[in-house]
Amino acid sequence: MPLEIVRNDITKMKVDAVVNAANESLLGGGGVDGAIHYAAGVELLEECRTLGGCKTGKAKITGGYKLPAKYVIHTVGPIYEDGKHGEKALLESCYRESLALAKAHDCETVAFPLISSGVYGYPKDQALKVAIDVISEFLLKNEMMVYIVIFDKAAYKISEKLFSDIAEYIDDNYVHEHTKYLCGSIRMNAPMISYTNFEKTDDLAAKLRQIDESFSQMLLRKIDEKGMTDAECYKKANIDRKLFSKIRSDINYKPSKPTALAFAISLELSLAETEEMLRKAGFALSHSNKFDIIIEYFISRGNYNIFEINEALFAFDQSLLGA
Repeated sequence: MPLEIVRNDITKMKVDAVVNAANESLLGGGGVDGAIHYAAGVELLEECRTLGGCKTGKAKITGGYKLPAKYVIHTVGPIYEDGKHGEKALLESCYRESLALAKAHDCETVAFPLISSGVYGYPKDQALKVAIDVISEFLLKNEMMVYIVIFDKAAYKISEKLFSDIAEYIDDNYVHEHTKYLCGSIRMNAPMISYTNFEKTDDLAAKLRQIDESFSQMLLRKIDEKGMTDAECYKKANIDRKLFSKIRSDINYKPSKPTALAFAISLELSLAETEEMLRKAGFALSHSNKFDIIIEYFISRGNYNIFEINEALFAFDQSLLGA
């Protein structure tokens, strides 16, 4: 199952487990910790008193009580000093220990806050990268739906350089919908014809057959050509296994645009190949769409990490890929 970044109150998440950014006493505090204890009720505090605290980088589990979640996984993040005192390793451990506990208790859905990014002072962009890296590594080997829950925009931040680079790329490439001409070339939202260089292949018949391929057929062919397994493909695409099964079993399945692009990213397709896959689903990339320009930015730079792409899409208030 995939990873999704959502803007919500973590105490309202209807999941198997919510993760609490706790202190070592486990007896409540401010921020997320205080909010979870308040929403869960005094029973949570009573159980926490029996746990004997928790060391930084470790995690312990309790019931969820009045929360919509069945469990609360308490983990203690590091206090950020200067990044040279093992803070990164401790923060990574928080996510790994929490995910291991969730798996051990058969949790299918888990919601994380951005651990240590509040009063503990961990730089938000670095805290986000640690979360994305550890969770995405876990999801490549395990089936679980994981949410990173952001309470408000101020609690979320990608690196300033990445944000400014993407913003500049959007400024350089964005075309307003009413703009028909730019530098003598026509910009259109309609799908454009892709001219395949047939004379460079000996298998003209095979190329001609590909013209009439459905999206599902093209996807499965590309998976085979890339030497990937189905699981490798849908996990890298941040796509749920059940959705992939629907696509595989229905030759005429029409995916959403984010789903089609998620598979293009998973398969590490070029821009031309991505356009071709989108056309099979009835879509096209457009320079009058910021979502499309951000996708183009990453593909043109050879960055096919779907979780990093989703970080950027979320920062620019765009739809996410997969999930």
